[in-house]
Amino acid sequence: MHSLKWQSSSIVILSAASIFSLSAFAQGSGIANTDAVRRVRGNTVYSNEAPKVQMSIAKGFRFVGTQHINLYGVAEAEQFIFVKGERGGAVKSFYWLQFEHFLPSNDRTYNYGSLSPLQLGDLQFNSDVKSWADLTAALKEDQASDAAAAARLLAKQGLSFPRKAVLVHMFHVPSADHRAEFMILYGEALPEDSTVPVGKQGVLLDKEAPDKARIFLDRAREGLKVRTR
Repeated sequence: MHSLKWQSSSIVILSAASIFSLSAFAQGSGIANTDAVRRVRGNTVYSNEAPKVQMSIAKGFRFVGTQHINLYGVAEAEQFIFVKGERGGAVKSFYWLQFEHFLPSNDRTYNYGSLSPLQLGDLQFNSDVKSWADLTAALKEDQASDAAAAARLLAKQGLSFPRKAVLVHMFHVPSADHRAEFMILYGEALPEDSTVPVGKQGVLLDKEAPDKARIFLDRAREGLKVRTR
């Protein structure tokens, strides 16, 4: 779920800016428990289900933490964040991975059919590219969201998401019942004099500036490697 704001067929899907609730808890960095469904080693996340995948982030990014969260009582998610930039302050760019599923208490599903198709390794994703005039403010609009919790995770490390930024959203639905999703989010800070159009509610660059959208999408793809296991 994501709260910067898309509508799926059954739920408001929080876009690249809202993905974690107040019940989130940080597990910290390093190597996660090898008995867990997912673990981190270096710059690689290993997932044993939904989907069974090995996700490697480029050198230059560093892992800053992972957390489990409950989303509004209807879904659960696990998040992993990698950043590039100084040890304090706003990061220059980041990868945010999220594995999410709806709880048995509801019959909601994920649907990203309206977004552009994208192939990453052996997996089919759907994607779009948006730009924000003030991403930091947008992330804080809903303090119970996944994005607000992600911002809190960074804050524990003395870090924050960039204010003026572009976000590339990539979604994979691993099951036939559409009850789970794997999200990859790439974000990049924009200089103040950037010619990329931005807006308070986000600008869909795929529509407003497709050439620029392609640049950021290519950059997002260059920094990751997806392999099924």
